[in-house]
Amino acid sequence: MQTGLIIAALRKHRLATLLIALEIALACAVLCNAIFMLTEKGRALNLDSGLAESSLGIVQLSGFDAAQAADLNARVTGALQAIPGVTSVGIISAVPFGEPGVRAGVHTDESGNVFGGVLDFYLGDAVAIQALGLKLLAGRLPDAAEYAPIGQYVPANAPILVTRQLAERYWPGEPAVGRSLWSMDSRFTVIGVVEHLAVSQPGGGEALGNDWSVLMPAKPGPQLAGRYLVRAAPEALPRVMADAQRAVAAVAPDVVFDQAASRTVAELRADYFHGARLMMALLAGVIVALLGATALGIVGLASYWVEQRRRQIGIRRALGATRRDILRYFQLENFLVVSLGVVVGALLAYAFNLGLMRFYELPRLPLAYLPISALALWLLGQVAVLAPALRASAIMPVQAIRSA
Repeated sequence: MQTGLIIAALRKHRLATLLIALEIALACAVLCNAIFMLTEKGRALNLDSGLAESSLGIVQLSGFDAAQAADLNARVTGALQAIPGVTSVGIISAVPFGEPGVRAGVHTDESGNVFGGVLDFYLGDAVAIQALGLKLLAGRLPDAAEYAPIGQYVPANAPILVTRQLAERYWPGEPAVGRSLWSMDSRFTVIGVVEHLAVSQPGGGEALGNDWSVLMPAKPGPQLAGRYLVRAAPEALPRVMADAQRAVAAVAPDVVFDQAASRTVAELRADYFHGARLMMALLAGVIVALLGATALGIVGLASYWVEQRRRQIGIRRALGATRRDILRYFQLENFLVVSLGVVVGALLAYAFNLGLMRFYELPRLPLAYLPISALALWLLGQVAVLAPALRASAIMPVQAIRSA
């Protein structure tokens, strides 16, 4: 009965009802996508790289002749290993959150008919592969005899370690060890599966997942030189990295020490996700501003309707309506208006999401975000209408008649 009366009253104020419903619809659409994007960014920040990040640092050099790579590697690794607190120094092609290394498309069949996507290929010597701290789920690490020189880009027909994500994608429900991938005119045989190994640039590039990477053994040489993986205790690592430049300068004064790239892996990670953190702060600000504007709109409209209906409220009070009846009336009215906005907003949310999917490569908006946003707006509406509704419930019949 009361719902019918409210709908009839809203029809008499169609323009105001339409405006506030549209405001709520827009808020719902933006809120759904903003919360979704905020969640996606947060998930990226919590990405598990698979590395023992707190114990690892990178020292990167440039400006040396490839023909001198073997001598340079020996001198630099020896100097870095001599720094107090260093537990190991390996040579590696790239690390997550740093400069990209080798990327190539792979096939899961020898004939090349089944394309497996683009993967990051990490290459490292025996010390580097051990120092990464990867969690081995199946198979084994490379044997000493399996470390081979790099050909054009990678060692030919090398054994590889794949991530669990790749194993489940390429061979679901089957053992990955012993399987093969084909790329760059080579056949790569899987000898082990690791839990995680993030690509060098998570969320970017052509990789379809953050763990779309493989690790293969390689001998240091002209194409594997100048990038050194340093492992030390977490509490000693900052001092070790500070001493690294002096140690390198003492044994290789002619090379260029890349200070921007020579960082701890934790620092590389923080720098890589700096933009994501700024985006999260911006999205949080948008959400707060949007909810604030919506609340102000609801308060303003409800206050206006209270003033417009003072006489009707007084008459209802004179006919026996209690303060609770008046309060419930405005709360139910607000719920109906917000519900109308939420229904329209749900359609707008998916329209916005289609645009984000097309231009920003975001995934499809999960259905769960709609009830979350709707609940937030319903609660916001009830809180926002409470003060005007309480003022309305406090109107006495005599006051309404006098004001008329």
